[in-house]
Amino acid sequence: MTVFIASLFLPKTIHFTLPGTPPPGAAAEKKQPGKPAPAEKQTSLFQAPNITPPITPVDDKTRDHLFTNEDGLRVQIPQVEPAADGFRAPADRSSPTWGGRPDQPMSRANSPPPPSLIEKSRLLQQKAKELGRQGVTQPRSLTRSDSHDRVFANANWKVVNADQGNGGLRNAAEAAARECKLGDYMWVGTLGMPTDALQGTQQLQDISDRLYTEHDMLTVLCSDKDFDGHYSHFCKQILWPVFHYQIPDNPKSKAYEDHSWKYYVNVNQAFADKIIKNWKRGDVIWVHDYHLLLVPGMIRRKLPDAKIGFFLHVAFPSSEVFRCLAVRKQLLEGMVGANLIGFQIHEYTRHFLQTCSRLLSAEATPDGLQLEDRFVDVINMPIGIDPVSLNQHRQEVEVKKWLDIMRERYAGKKLIVARDKLDHVRGVRQKLLSYELFLNANPEWRNNTVLIQVALSTSEKSELDATVSDIVTRVNSSWANLAYQPVVYLKQDIDYAQYLALLSIADALMITSQREGMNLTSHEFLYCQDGKFSEKKHGSLILSEFTGTSSLFGGNELSVNPWDYRACANAIKKALEMGDEEKEQRWTKLYEAVNHHTGSHWFTEFMSRLDIVYDEQHRRDQTSVPRLSMHSLMQQYNRTERRLFILDFEGTLVSWGPVNKIIPVSPQRTLDVLNDLLLDERNTIYVMSGRRPEELDRLFRRVPNLGLIAENGCFLKDCGSTTWTEMADSDQIRSWKESVKPILNYYLERTPGAELEDRRCSLIFHYKSAEDYEAAQRQATDCASHINDACEEQRVHAIPLDGCVLVEPIDWTKTTAAQKIFADLRANMAPDEKHTSPVDFLMVIGDGREDEKVFKWANTLGEDGTVKEVVTVSLGNRNTEATATLAQGVSGVLMALQKLASIA
Repeated sequence: MTVFIASLFLPKTIHFTLPGTPPPGAAAEKKQPGKPAPAEKQTSLFQAPNITPPITPVDDKTRDHLFTNEDGLRVQIPQVEPAADGFRAPADRSSPTWGGRPDQPMSRANSPPPPSLIEKSRLLQQKAKELGRQGVTQPRSLTRSDSHDRVFANANWKVVNADQGNGGLRNAAEAAARECKLGDYMWVGTLGMPTDALQGTQQLQDISDRLYTEHDMLTVLCSDKDFDGHYSHFCKQILWPVFHYQIPDNPKSKAYEDHSWKYYVNVNQAFADKIIKNWKRGDVIWVHDYHLLLVPGMIRRKLPDAKIGFFLHVAFPSSEVFRCLAVRKQLLEGMVGANLIGFQIHEYTRHFLQTCSRLLSAEATPDGLQLEDRFVDVINMPIGIDPVSLNQHRQEVEVKKWLDIMRERYAGKKLIVARDKLDHVRGVRQKLLSYELFLNANPEWRNNTVLIQVALSTSEKSELDATVSDIVTRVNSSWANLAYQPVVYLKQDIDYAQYLALLSIADALMITSQREGMNLTSHEFLYCQDGKFSEKKHGSLILSEFTGTSSLFGGNELSVNPWDYRACANAIKKALEMGDEEKEQRWTKLYEAVNHHTGSHWFTEFMSRLDIVYDEQHRRDQTSVPRLSMHSLMQQYNRTERRLFILDFEGTLVSWGPVNKIIPVSPQRTLDVLNDLLLDERNTIYVMSGRRPEELDRLFRRVPNLGLIAENGCFLKDCGSTTWTEMADSDQIRSWKESVKPILNYYLERTPGAELEDRRCSLIFHYKSAEDYEAAQRQATDCASHINDACEEQRVHAIPLDGCVLVEPIDWTKTTAAQKIFADLRANMAPDEKHTSPVDFLMVIGDGREDEKVFKWANTLGEDGTVKEVVTVSLGNRNTEATATLAQGVSGVLMALQKLASIA
C-alpha cells in the first residue's frame, strides 16, 4: 500500500549549474577597482552586536528570505518575496528571476488578461501590423530566447531541498516515518519552477525519473501559464483573501473576473491525472490545502472506490463569506469527493458543514455530510510541530552564539517578540498601535521594554507598509534615546538560528492575526521556553482569539481581540508584570497542549481515522450491501420465537406520494399482509411514519393489534392500545415553533406556490409545487441553514428533503421511539426473564434518511449479541447502514412479508 501525499510543491526542486556562473554557495563577487564593494547580505538581527538596528531597514530584494508557511514552520526562500500564505510568491515579472532563482528557467507565463483588455489587445495587434508594413521592426522579446532554452536543456543539474512549500506537512510526514507509523509514501506536486523551457527535452524526463526513483516523488508538470493563473491569480487573489474573511472587493481586485478559474481547473486536473495514472487498489490518497480543492472530486469520478482524504490547512470562512465566490458550488463538490475531510479546529468544521447544507442541500450531521448517494465524514484535527527536529536545531552552536549576543544587547530589558507576514490578515498595524498605547499608559515601562517586530514584506508596495513604518517612526521618535529604542522593526527575515534564539530569550510572544488557520509560531515559542538549552523563561503568550491555535489552549494564553487596542495594551502589561508562579502554571498547561498535538500525532491520527471511515462508508455503500436473501430470512425467522418488526410506511409499505397529501383509500394489500403476519402471536409489528396520529388511526383501523409511531417518533401507540403516548415535550415543541415559524413565513412569502404544513411536533416547508422550482430550492436551502444556525440551542434541526424542508426536534426521533418500544417489551417480561432479550428476531425496513439511525441502532443490538437475529433492509438508492437491500421496492417488501406470514 502506498500513501500519495498531494501538495502543491514537492519537497525537492532542481538547481542548474549554468556556464560562467558560480555554483550556489560560492564566494561573493570580488571588488573591482574603482567600484564600491557589493553590499553584504543583511541576515542578522542587527548589523553588529553593538549597533542599534535602523528604524526601518532598507528593503533589499537580493537578500535571502526565510519565512513562515501557512502552518507556521519555516522554509528558506532565496531571492524572492514571501507570499501571503507562506508559499513563495513570484516577484516582479520583468525580473529574470520570476518563478524561480537565477539558476532555474524563466517563466513563459503572461498574466492572464482581464476581459476588458481583449479588445485593446486586438487593436494593438492591428497597430503592430501597420508598423510592420511601414518597415518598422518590432524588438524581439528580451525575457525569452532560444539560447535560454538550449542552456537549460543541456545544463548540469542537481536535486535540492525545495525552498517553498508546506513545511509543517513535510515535518509531520517525516516524523511519522521516523517513528515507523508511516510505510511507503509518495509525494505528488510541482517542481516549484517554470518548466516550459524544458518541455519535450530529455532533461525534464531525467529530472522526473530521478525524483521518482530516488526520492519517491511524482512530478506534476503543467504549463507556466496554467501555474501562474492558478497560483498567482486564483489562489492568491481570490481564494486566499476569501478564506481569511478579506473579501476582495476593491477596484484593483480580480475576484469578479473568471479568467483565472480555468487555470485553477487545469492544474487540479493535472494533479488528479497523475495520481489516477499511478494509483493501485489499496493505495491511499491524501490531498492538501486550498490549492487543490477540486482534486478529490476529480479522482472520485475516475476511481469510485479510492480511499481519499483531504485536509485544509487554512481557515474556512462562514457560509456568508464563502458564498461570495462565483465558483462556490464547484469548489465544494470537489472537496466532498473525499471520504474524510479534515480542518484545523471545530469552528472551521462547523462553517464547512453549514456551507454545504446551504449550497449543496446536503444534510449536515455531527459526523459529516449525508449526500444523496454516500456519506462524507468531516473532522477537526489540529496540526502541530515536530519537537524532535526542533530540539535538534536548538542545540546548534549558532543558536547559542546568538543567545549570548542578545543577552548582552538587551540586558535588563523585557523583550516582546513578533514575527509576521506584512499583510492585512496578520494584524501588524493593530499590534504596533496597541504597543504605542501601552507605552503611553505605562510610562514606567518606557525604558525597560523592547518590541522586536520581524515583518516579512511583500514585493508589492502597499498602504499598510507605509502605515506601519509611520507608526514605528512615531513610537521611536517619542521615546527613543541613545541607549534605548522601544521598537526594533526589521522589514526582512532573520535566519533560523536567530529566530530560535529570539524565541528562547523572549519574555512574551505577541500574535495579533485577524484570521489565521493555526499559527505554529506560538507552539515553537512554548517549546523554546522550556529551559533545556537556555535559561528557563516561561514567557507569556499573547494570542489573537482569531487564530486556530487559540482554541487549543483553554484560556491559559492571554487571549486578545486585535481590534481592541486597550485590551491588547493591558495584555502586554499583564504579560510583563505576571508573577513567576502564574507564568509557570500557564506555561505548563500550554506546553502540555503543544506536546499532545504534535505533527506526528496529527499525521497518524488522520490516517487511522481515514481507514476507519473508509471501511464504514464502503460497508454502507449500496453496491457493497447484499440483496436480501429470502432463503436466509426464512431460516432466521424459523429459528426464533419472539419477533419484532419495525416497518416504515411511506415508500416502504405503500408507494403513495408526499406526506402532506391525504391518502383517499386504505392500502388494502398492505393491510392484508400485516393482518396475516399478526395471526402469529409471536410477532409484534410497529409501523413508523411522518404522518399525524389521526391519519394513522384512520389508515390502520382494521389492523387492531398493530403498533404505530407517528410524526417520526413524537407519538407512540402500543400494540392493542387505543390511546397515543406523546413522547415529545409539548412545552418545548411550542417554544421552538414560536421561533421557527417567523423564519419559515419569511421564506414562504418569497417562494410563490410553496406552502407550510404545521403538525403537532414538526413543521414542513413544501416547495415542490412552487412556480420557480430552482429558485424555491435555493430559498429552501437558505431556510434550512437559517433555522439550524438560529435554533441550534432549542434542540431542533431542519432537514432538506426532496421537495420540502422538515423541521423537527432532535430529541425525539424514530430511533428514540424504537428504543422505547424495546424497553417496554423488556419491562413486560416475567421477572425471571428480564436478564434476557425481549425479542430474538428484529427486522427493520425503511427507505429514507430518517430510517438510517434506526438501522444503526438495530445492527448494534445484533453486534453485541442482545438480539439473536437482526435483519435491516433498505429500499433507498443511497449508501445505507442496512445489512441488505431490496430492489423491487414496495412490492418486494410486501412479497417478503407475505412469505414469512405463510410459514406455519
